[in-house]
Amino acid sequence: MPRGSEHAVRPIAVGDDSIARVAGIVLAAGASRRMGASTNKLLLEIDGEPMVRRVVRRAIEAGLEPVVVVLGYEPHRIRATLGGLECAFVENPDFTGPTSGSLHTGLRALDASVPAAVVMLGDMVHVTTAMVRALRNGPGDTGARLAVSRYGTERVLAPPLHFRRELWPELFAWTGEGCGKAVVMAHLGEAVMLDWPADALRDVDTPADLDQLTGSKSSE
Repeated sequence: MPRGSEHAVRPIAVGDDSIARVAGIVLAAGASRRMGASTNKLLLEIDGEPMVRRVVRRAIEAGLEPVVVVLGYEPHRIRATLGGLECAFVENPDFTGPTSGSLHTGLRALDASVPAAVVMLGDMVHVTTAMVRALRNGPGDTGARLAVSRYGTERVLAPPLHFRRELWPELFAWTGEGCGKAVVMAHLGEAVMLDWPADALRDVDTPADLDQLTGSKSSE
């Protein structure tokens, strides 16, 4: 099949006991423009580990299965950096477009038996394994169709986000930035909210962000 076709993605099955499982989608397609020319921020090391590897490792440790990494900019380098980790890859041919394109690409990679997915960003290095595990388990037996991260006293809503499959058609219908924030807002009244410190929200977009990050530590 031609590269870039939405039908070129082979769905990833998770087995007969998939009802107990939650997939992970790590968005790692961006071109890192704000970091500077020829710098792929996801390959920069944080505490001796490439940024994207740190995020994907924590997704796996938190029990997400399967973990799908959405690639775009320099896909071969990202693949090599994630060597040895139990994850799958899919490429977004329009990775310079809005975030929705990468999210849709990741969702399409999941088999019909997958009941839910946690969406993560490849540069949110302060999101710990414990946080992701809490998002994975967030809805529990409440019947809620989503679990949402909420940061600091200002209660900023941001990834990681847990979406049950029932909401995926709305995610596919949405286009833009923000990892489906419009869908989150439409269903906020039925969401399980998980509160985190404001510092956990920090990502790495610029050299100044990196300078601040390398002077601090993030717990596992």
